Amino acid sequence: MTSSPLRAGLDRVSQAMAARVEKGELPGMVLLVSQGDETLVEPIGVTTLGGDEPMRRDTIFRVGSMTKAVLAAATMTLVEDGTLRLDEPVDRLLPELAGRRVLRRLDGPLDDTVPARRPITVEDLLTFRMGYGLVFGTTPDSPYPTVDLPYPVIEAAKELDLVTGPPDPRTPHDPDEWMRRFGTLPLMYQPGERWQYNTASLVLGVLVSRAAGTSLGDLFRTRLFEPLGMAETGFHLPAEQLGRLPVHYMSGPTGELTPQNQTTPEDWTREPAFPSGAAGLVSTVDDYLAFARMLLAGGSHGERRVLSKRSVELITTDHLTAEQRTTGDIVLGGQGWGYGVSVVTEPDEISAVPGRYGWDGGYGTVWFNHPARNLVVMAMTQTSDFLFNGSLADLGRLDQ
Repeated sequence: MTSSPLRAGLDRVSQAMAARVEKGELPGMVLLVSQGDETLVEPIGVTTLGGDEPMRRDTIFRVGSMTKAVLAAATMTLVEDGTLRLDEPVDRLLPELAGRRVLRRLDGPLDDTVPARRPITVEDLLTFRMGYGLVFGTTPDSPYPTVDLPYPVIEAAKELDLVTGPPDPRTPHDPDEWMRRFGTLPLMYQPGERWQYNTASLVLGVLVSRAAGTSLGDLFRTRLFEPLGMAETGFHLPAEQLGRLPVHYMSGPTGELTPQNQTTPEDWTREPAFPSGAAGLVSTVDDYLAFARMLLAGGSHGERRVLSKRSVELITTDHLTAEQRTTGDIVLGGQGWGYGVSVVTEPDEISAVPGRYGWDGGYGTVWFNHPARNLVVMAMTQTSDFLFNGSLADLGRLDQ
């Protein structure tokens, strides 16, 4: 019996990834490809370096920035029911951001500012053009982009414990206190001017929670997780399921993979003080597949409509100008950006056909939908190096 083209493609990717596991680049992963009625899952390796607990289809992963797409979808449910408007200023729900001041120079003092030319809108948050975000650099001794640049506004955010960059260690503040502190900072750029990563999702999470009159976790649950059957996705997991969460690894200065314990495994069994719409969720490949296939189906899940087709179009369409794509820092890599997802506008090493959308998670998770092929692809690890050591190119073997 001959294998399907999808099976053959997954076998090629699986062999390449197994070779990386064998070389010790990561302990293991779970691969998933889904096309039409065919879904294939391939667990590889183990959950801990030197351990014997195998990766499984139901392994629970910290999905990091794959949370951003979920946040965008939840936001659009509020737009559809009239709770929010895309073009409305955020001031109504976030009075802390009224009357914004903008730095004259990114490296200038905090009091050297001009008035914002217009308010920040809901769509500015969705498209990461609010005027504030991470500023990336690189160092010769690390494969990772760094956000530790010593600009006064960045140093001030650190002193306020805002955790606008990597999610570990977590912010100690609840959403209202976080927003109060964030509101004391000026913007880096004028609203709508420039694409900047991450912080807009933190702000948007607070905004939609206030708009819905509930916690971000409850909003996600009622608007998305329950309709999609995503029973194992949330901002924390039951203590009895902690054994299904792999160790998070990152390479140190010597290149050796090192366990990361700034946020302990036990921390993931408790509701966080600040549910992060940027990077706070845990999930499984099958749970996240339900979300991904809903988008690929134009907002439908079986007989149920979760989002309108128009909302899905807005989420998955590039909204950036050519200049914003090229100045979007190393993390964007010249791609386009929709709402909470990147949009590939040119052929690349993964596919010769553009139009792919999705996003990666900093703990080592990857997801994209390929509408032209009705295809969902996921590669979930808990090794951050996976995103920066050339591993993503191996996903292009699906098309060979």
